[in-house]
Amino acid sequence: MAGSNPSNLKYTKEHEWARVEGNRVVVGVTSHAQEALGDVVFVELPKVGSTVTAGGQFGVIESTKAVSELYSPLSGKVVKVNEALSDNPQTINTDPYGAGWIIEIEPSDSKQLDGLMDASAYENLLKNS
Repeated sequence: MAGSNPSNLKYTKEHEWARVEGNRVVVGVTSHAQEALGDVVFVELPKVGSTVTAGGQFGVIESTKAVSELYSPLSGKVVKVNEALSDNPQTINTDPYGAGWIIEIEPSDSKQLDGLMDASAYENLLKNS
């Protein structure tokens, strides 16, 4: 699967991705994560306006195989959640980097992005795990 992770994203060791869009950061789970989880059946989303901390839990993703925590790649305020996942959580399986996004954050410190992995570092993590 090398090279299947978009190069314009940043990645965490917990298999979340972050995409900068202006002064906001969109967050989702990687293709590797959704493959490991299997069929996603439920996503617990945080409330808009809540604050998240880098490395802190912001929600839960449930599949037919497991329940996993979702971790924020950076600190900030949740400005948008993907409400469509409430009715169609499997969108995370079919389009993890597009329509399967989970939350949008207004970061309190955009320098935290520098601490995340780029696509090649993330692919090395996958190869070595």
